[in-house]
Amino acid sequence: MQTTAVSLPDLTGRTVVITGANSGLGLETARMLGARGARVVLAVRNEDKGREAARQIPGDPEVRRLDLGDLKSVRAFAEAWTGDIELLINNAGVMAVAEGRTADGFEIQFGVNHLGHFALTNLLLEHVTGRVVTLSSGLHRTAAGIDFDDVHLEQGYSPYRAYGQSKLANLLFTLELQRRLEAAGSSVLSVAAHPGYAATNLQSHGADPFSRKMAMLGNGLIAQSAWAGALPTVFAATQEMDGAGYAGPGGLFGMRGAPTYSERSAAAKDPVAAERLWELSEELTGASFPL
Repeated sequence: MQTTAVSLPDLTGRTVVITGANSGLGLETARMLGARGARVVLAVRNEDKGREAARQIPGDPEVRRLDLGDLKSVRAFAEAWTGDIELLINNAGVMAVAEGRTADGFEIQFGVNHLGHFALTNLLLEHVTGRVVTLSSGLHRTAAGIDFDDVHLEQGYSPYRAYGQSKLANLLFTLELQRRLEAAGSSVLSVAAHPGYAATNLQSHGADPFSRKMAMLGNGLIAQSAWAGALPTVFAATQEMDGAGYAGPGGLFGMRGAPTYSERSAAAKDPVAAERLWELSEELTGASFPL
């Protein structure tokens, strides 16, 4: 296994929870951290696919069911949890899919990518001893801000508009989570990462056929591998990082290359929007900061 881009510490005995770890970036992240001794828990919607993926992960991985599009599933996962979590990696996501709703009636990309992880993090936070790593995307820059008047985009849905807003929400979440952790005197870090342009199955699920074809073409011509795309996540999880730090590829306009610090958009640095989003997310999910 390649390990030259990031020097990984020994994680023997440390528990790592990774959402969406049955394929793509999540699976590559699980393989890298498992190879360093971590006890990897794959939090996945499809347990059969999770068990198949677990065969590729060193050590003694565990598969647990988690559907981020259903708050009952999120609460059940958290309520069944015991013990410490060194790393909670909010990796799972959907990208540019057709308009739809989660089990709780949320716009599906905002609901899965942000609200599901928001609830999961807060419900598990008392168990976390190390870091919360949340995956965003360079496409967070396409969103000028959160549409607080129509957060579910009922008045104007488009697949990439919804995706961009959900990825901006991920970064605003990391910002406000870090502020709250510091205010509570916690040593836990909230950080973020993005994979650049990585060839995974995420692009194949897009709603628009033309955009889907272009994305798949880009996978072949421009994109780096899923392994390389997972490196910024591993970097954010294990290397020296500031609170609310953001890691991503360092080359080709942030689309590929070795991981390093990445720059957020101005909208993703807005502390007022971050706090407002947090309050809305608490209202929608019923989950709140526990510390």
